[in-house]
Amino acid sequence: MLKGKVHKYGENVDTDAIIPARYLNVSEPAELARHCMEDIDKDFVKKVKQGDIIMATTNFGCGSSREHAPLCIKAAGVSCVIAKSFARIFFRNALNIGLPLLECEEAVDNTEAGDILEFDLASGRIKNLTRGEEFIAKPYPDFMAELISAGGLIEHTKKRLASRRI
Repeated sequence: MLKGKVHKYGENVDTDAIIPARYLNVSEPAELARHCMEDIDKDFVKKVKQGDIIMATTNFGCGSSREHAPLCIKAAGVSCVIAKSFARIFFRNALNIGLPLLECEEAVDNTEAGDILEFDLASGRIKNLTRGEEFIAKPYPDFMAELISAGGLIEHTKKRLASRRI
């Protein structure tokens, strides 16, 4: 079970709002994290704590296919992004780096910024501890859960290759 405070946003949060294009020449995750969400919430990096949750309505991560967007979110300490829907390329990029995403319309509709959520990726269970409500997101298939657990596609592949060595 993971637990964190919600930072809530609306619809169509694009990759330029997540990490502005002016920082795309940076590849160091810690430096990217310093600019996470700054054009949509200038105080985000001052407020976010390790394990916190980003929540949004629809089409989170739309726009360009920049891999910097999920990377800066993860490097900022965010444990999960919960939304009603995600842009497909953002969804894939997030999985590739091991950033968990959950789609759950009911949780989004019944959660406010500042609420504390507890969630279990394996079951898809989301508990709003502030409001005493519980929701179910669709859990990941086993293979995708393995990718997330390993820290992303590259780490998953390294572990698989290492297990085959004699």
